[in-house]
Amino acid sequence: MGFRVVWEDGDEEDEVFDTYQEAEAAAQEGQSNYAAGGEVLHLSNPGDYPAPDDDDEYEYEIVEVDD
Repeated sequence: MGFRVVWEDGDEEDEVFDTYQEAEAAAQEGQSNYAAGGEVLHLSNPGDYPAPDDDDEYEYEIVEVDD
């Protein structure tokens, strides 16, 4: 058994994690990267990309899968 991250749009991480905590850490890193990307886009061209909203998080679910 393992754990996989499924994002709100239905995309799944390719990696299967051994523990729930490892999957959770990967999902939190993905959320951080999502937020950083939004900030970079805004800073590079504020007219086309609005400032990121701190409440806007890319939601995820951790699911248990068979390896």
